[in-house]
Amino acid sequence: MKPDYACDGVYDEFFSATSQPRYPDLAHSLDIMTPGSLKKRQQTAEELLHERGITFAVYGHSDGNEKIWPFDVLPRVITSTDWEMMHSGLIQRIRALNLFLDDVYSDGKIMKDGVVPAELVFSAKTFRKQCMGFRPPQGVWTHITGTDLIRHTDGQIYVLEDNLRCPSGVSYVLANRDLMKFVLPEIFSGTSIAPVEEYPERLLQTLQQTAPSDVENDGPVCVLLTPGIYNSAYFEHCFLAQQMGIELVTGPDLVIDGGYVKMRTTHGLKRVDVIYRRIDDDFIDPLAFRADSALGVPGLMEVYRKGNVTIANAPGTGVADDKAVYAYVPRIIEYYLSEEAILPNVPTYLCSEPDSMKYVLEHLEELVVKPTNESGGYGILMGPMSTAAEREKTAAEVKANPRNFIAQPMLNLSTVPTIAGDDVRPRHVDLRPFILYGKEFYILPGGLTRVALKEGSMIVNSSQGGGSKDTWVLT
Repeated sequence: MKPDYACDGVYDEFFSATSQPRYPDLAHSLDIMTPGSLKKRQQTAEELLHERGITFAVYGHSDGNEKIWPFDVLPRVITSTDWEMMHSGLIQRIRALNLFLDDVYSDGKIMKDGVVPAELVFSAKTFRKQCMGFRPPQGVWTHITGTDLIRHTDGQIYVLEDNLRCPSGVSYVLANRDLMKFVLPEIFSGTSIAPVEEYPERLLQTLQQTAPSDVENDGPVCVLLTPGIYNSAYFEHCFLAQQMGIELVTGPDLVIDGGYVKMRTTHGLKRVDVIYRRIDDDFIDPLAFRADSALGVPGLMEVYRKGNVTIANAPGTGVADDKAVYAYVPRIIEYYLSEEAILPNVPTYLCSEPDSMKYVLEHLEELVVKPTNESGGYGILMGPMSTAAEREKTAAEVKANPRNFIAQPMLNLSTVPTIAGDDVRPRHVDLRPFILYGKEFYILPGGLTRVALKEGSMIVNSSQGGGSKDTWVLT
């Protein structure tokens, strides 16, 4: 595999600046394959995705909701040295954010000490006053985190954002590895790659470890709470519940009885100890949050506040992944851990600060402007690629609600060789590792590599035309 492309100053994950492969053994394995053979493997992978029903949903798409998961057979490789640094940095970050949440919903010491502005925290759309004065079972708020990482032209790895509410995508990591073993088994030969298959077992252990202390003798009962078949991540909900061997439930399957959450079964009601919720805070309990929600369980928060059920992730965690609060994470790490951040943030301008807003409005054509609480790549202005009309629209939105926007310099995401028709071309990628936190930390080796399949694009979200790759962490 010798792609005929120039990186144009972008850091390529597979080829060095002198066009030499960074992983000669893998390059040799791919080199001996004909272009036609590689394309055929890609087609086989796409057929298998269709047969296995590995899908995702895009709301409002003209062709319908369900789409086959986009996958590229050329793997993304991470060295053991890079992974060790990421691993340490992610544990440090999640430990600090968990302490931050514990503090925000109790004494608020970090705000009293002036490290993080109280107004910034309490004005976040994801702050939940219903969680004030509460500490979740075992003191764990962030059971499952997906933290997005990018590598810039300088080779440095940066944290782009944290996802602490209902991070999705891990099922595709497992599906990607399974596909690779089927369609390209020979390239695994002679390469030591960290396994990913144990994630469902580790996830179940994390849920069980953070159950309330008074569970019944046969151990914690865990369920996965889904909003239902029309959710964009419903495939993942089904997959993870099946892999963990736990029940997949919707709101009407659960009731409050005698101060506990119970599940309707053919043998009567059964107590539930841990709910792995894949529903946003606003919808989990119509008595505590949105009264019009038909997805949640009335009275769930009262049981939760009594300590009789664990909700993973804990309600209220979204305040720690607000993109404005993100700008303070290095200070949060230093405050709670007395350490410098191992993984740096992307420099960030808070539009709620007058001087920063002035700078942003004057440099829209150079910056990436993001809403503080959107996801999926929606609502983002990519300044250097934007039109005058788009910049004018964004400027008006920023002026109308400065707290709702941040801006960052346009970083060049690293590239990875990717199949494009009959050729192999560089495409931009990011990485979403998944971090579990129960009695200890576990990080899935590698994570979800998302790739911008459109030439020149840096939007990697599947909802915006992105795809994925198998991620290899070399041991």
